[in-house]
Amino acid sequence: MNLPALTLPATGGQQVALQGLKGAKAVLYFYPKDNTPGCTNETRDFGALHGEFAAAGCKVFGISRDSLKSHENFKAKLELPFELLSDADQALCEGFGVIKMKNMYGKQVRGIERSTFVFAADGSLAREWRGVKVPGHAQEVLDFVRSL
Repeated sequence: MNLPALTLPATGGQQVALQGLKGAKAVLYFYPKDNTPGCTNETRDFGALHGEFAAAGCKVFGISRDSLKSHENFKAKLELPFELLSDADQALCEGFGVIKMKNMYGKQVRGIERSTFVFAADGSLAREWRGVKVPGHAQEVLDFVRSL
């Protein structure tokens, strides 16, 4: 798998062309929803390590189906040093196979399975994590990025 030829709207009024990330390592982490406990903790962890990811030549992007307005509020609340991408039409989520049937309060709903993908500087997939558990995950991803 290589970086897909998709461009997504991002916080800060940006458009991020994923294939344009070639030349640097990139982390794309998919999370279910802004302002929920697990997603807040995961995003805060990636934010706290952002300087170390940058020092390793790696860009970090959080991705969910939330609107740009929701992302802007989430980014401001957590004072994030990186952009969040809005995949409202689920094209990227579908492409990465992260949309799953999940149980929520006893009902089956389609949602994002917490997943992280690391791409090497040539745009090729270097590693993926699916069904991520938040504690320690961002550090594990950073350790892997440093090994590339």
